[in-house]
Amino acid sequence: GDVGGALRLRGRGRAGGHGRDRPAHGGARLMPILQAEPFPLDLDLPALGLVVIDMQRDFMEAGGFGASLGNDVSLLRAIIPATARLIEGFRAAGLPVIHTRECHRPDLSDLPPAKRNRGNPSLRIGDEGPMGRILIAGEPGADIIPELYPLEGETVIDKPGKGAFHATAFGDVLKEKGLRQLVFAGVTTEVCVQTTMREANDRGYECILAVDATESYFPAFKQAAIEMIRAQGAIVGWTATTDQLREAIGV
Repeated sequence: GDVGGALRLRGRGRAGGHGRDRPAHGGARLMPILQAEPFPLDLDLPALGLVVIDMQRDFMEAGGFGASLGNDVSLLRAIIPATARLIEGFRAAGLPVIHTRECHRPDLSDLPPAKRNRGNPSLRIGDEGPMGRILIAGEPGADIIPELYPLEGETVIDKPGKGAFHATAFGDVLKEKGLRQLVFAGVTTEVCVQTTMREANDRGYECILAVDATESYFPAFKQAAIEMIRAQGAIVGWTATTDQLREAIGV
């Protein structure tokens, strides 16, 4: 059978399949095989990118919005080392890394009242918190944690919704970079990560979730999201570990 990091000579047709080779033809090139679930996936490295969703201080640190909702942020912080290894691997392979931040304009003009008023948090979006105004663009809490901070030149998408496509240039950025396969990491698995994966899947992207580089405040929700994503023959996408992804991209 296939082994991690193996190469297959493939044409320019759609990557994927259940481990069956296609005949080589014009434009054929070697494509690494990712040992993913529910079945291996051929990676088209020139069209592969990493999307790191919302690894922000407001979600990951004490005093932020996540903690104000009563959540244990240590669950999310536990994935920092794996996420850092995944980002480093993509950088070492010369593959693009895109970061997102969920945040709103200071005047709250892009924040629907239904979103701000929902639930009973101790701090609401726009309120002053220990790290500035909660989830407001330009405030310290809305920025990405230092351990995973973007390098100069890496794309950062500020998004007002759960999904990265809504009211942003994310879709245009993916097209400009020529990406067709996307690896996803970040938080939370069942909300912003899964929302963006589903939106990307509908737009024709092949999506892979890095299971040890994503997390939820509710572990059962993370597991349910993983199972939903890869059900019915990868109905939303594939899942793999950071080690499997690094091996497949050759780092």
